[in-house]
Amino acid sequence: MPAAYPEEFRRRAVSLVVDEGVPAARVAKDLGIAESGLGRWVDRHLVEAGRKPGVTGDERDELVRLRRENRVLRMERDLLSRAAAFFATENVLPRK
Repeated sequence: MPAAYPEEFRRRAVSLVVDEGVPAARVAKDLGIAESGLGRWVDRHLVEAGRKPGVTGDERDELVRLRRENRVLRMERDLLSRAAAFFATENVLPRK
């Protein structure tokens, strides 16, 4: 996997494409990076800025947190349901 580029490098590359209107292919070639990678950076920037529909980083983090919480709650519910069923059968049986 290629080394990650510093955030400032990414910001400047995106700025060249978005703010200054330099074609992405030219910026990618001049900087020696893949055009597809630069395109992803630009897309992410536009989503974060609200200029393109999509899920922002904060929303993605919240989704991850909520999905994890939901998974834990389902496990707890299933455990409580099994425990209730177990104790319900214990109380129904005749005493000796």
